[in-house]
Amino acid sequence: MSKAVAAERRPALVRWSVFATVVVAILMHSIDQTSIATALSAMQRGLGASLEWLSWTLTIYSVGQILILPFAGALGDRFGARRVYLVAVAGFTLMSVFCGLSSGTVQLIVGRFLQGLAGGVLLPVGTAIVADEFGPDRDRAIALFSTVFPIGAVLGPIAGGLILTFASWREIFFVNVPVGLLLLFLGHALIRETPRKVVGPADLAGAACITVLLLSAMVAITRIGAIGEGWTGPASVVVAAAIAVVSGRFLLRHLHRHPDPIIPPRLLTGQRLGLLNVMNVLFGAAVIGFSSLLPHYAQLRYDMAPIAAGGLLTVRAVLMIVVSAVAVGLLRRLGYRPLLLAGMAAIIAALVLIAVPPARTTPELWLSFGAAVMGVGMGLSSPSSANAGLHLVPDQAAAVSGLRVLFRQAGAIVAITVVTVATSTSDDPATANAWAFVALAAAMAVAVALATRIPNQRGRW
Repeated sequence: MSKAVAAERRPALVRWSVFATVVVAILMHSIDQTSIATALSAMQRGLGASLEWLSWTLTIYSVGQILILPFAGALGDRFGARRVYLVAVAGFTLMSVFCGLSSGTVQLIVGRFLQGLAGGVLLPVGTAIVADEFGPDRDRAIALFSTVFPIGAVLGPIAGGLILTFASWREIFFVNVPVGLLLLFLGHALIRETPRKVVGPADLAGAACITVLLLSAMVAITRIGAIGEGWTGPASVVVAAAIAVVSGRFLLRHLHRHPDPIIPPRLLTGQRLGLLNVMNVLFGAAVIGFSSLLPHYAQLRYDMAPIAAGGLLTVRAVLMIVVSAVAVGLLRRLGYRPLLLAGMAAIIAALVLIAVPPARTTPELWLSFGAAVMGVGMGLSSPSSANAGLHLVPDQAAAVSGLRVLFRQAGAIVAITVVTVATSTSDDPATANAWAFVALAAAMAVAVALATRIPNQRGRW
């Protein structure tokens, strides 16, 4: 009996209960990624740290995700997606407690890194669980599932603003504990084990190269603001940048020579996947950067309260959910490329709207309108971009979904780090932040050009 037939014999209520269980875990992980964006000022006061280094609590979380994503699919193949999912939820919950109890910036950054490691496992193994559970209907299920992560990124600043209004920034982490315990119970009861595969030994050398590359690049970008501090400022930038370049070259050589590399080269460049990967870097820089930076931008430029700044994304969340549902229904009829192009065009418009001053209205309404346009764009582009890569290599659902997130998070790291450095070193931080949104719009324009070259696909895959 085929795996697809076996999946169909599970009652619909059970299948959708499994879907909901995995979705809530992704939401918890995604919300936590951006919820502390509204808490940067509060953490700066509470921990006595600079904004320049507190921004690492955002980017180091993404670094943790990126490092584990190439391993996540292999972990699911080796140990079973169900078991890996449960361990990841338990680790994420434990690290939430650690972050909430942090007494200093270094401790918080370490906790966020480990939390990102645990959270980074959830999306690839969740994709594998959903694909196995829904069998021949996996295209629509995965398309719907792919919208959850960006929705969580939208809800994060809202949740952070609400929590900061009634409690401290520490409760942003503590709220994960009861949710995590409930997910452990439901996951153990509902999720069935997926078939295991034989995989080779872990590519630790490749993981080390990626770690050095990301951290050295982040240090180089962060230290740009210290160029005027004597000879040590420029020296630190040059040294960190040189290490990033060397480690990057070594990584590329290693991936082509290792028998079982951390990232298979064919998933980097084969079957038009290279175009898709570059597009995902630019997409992540614009979309995730927007989600992480908008609340701080609203407070900085228009002096909004945290709850108002976080609430700006409420309209975007609603529109994204509604438009995503429509887009999932249109995928088999239109294919993913028309929806992807239309969504990315709307994202460009939203970034430009956010950057320019309000036109005969209040800042709250103007920014809300920009966020609404962004919601339409993300609702159209998220389901279609998920299927764009998966239909090319349908037997590598976990690996491809992991790489999609990896490249988007890499783009987000660069965008967030560059913008926070530019903001903290500028004489006019608000204007610098506005120009950053214009730059993100330009990056999305390049992504649109790449998307036009991706082949379209209608029907099931």
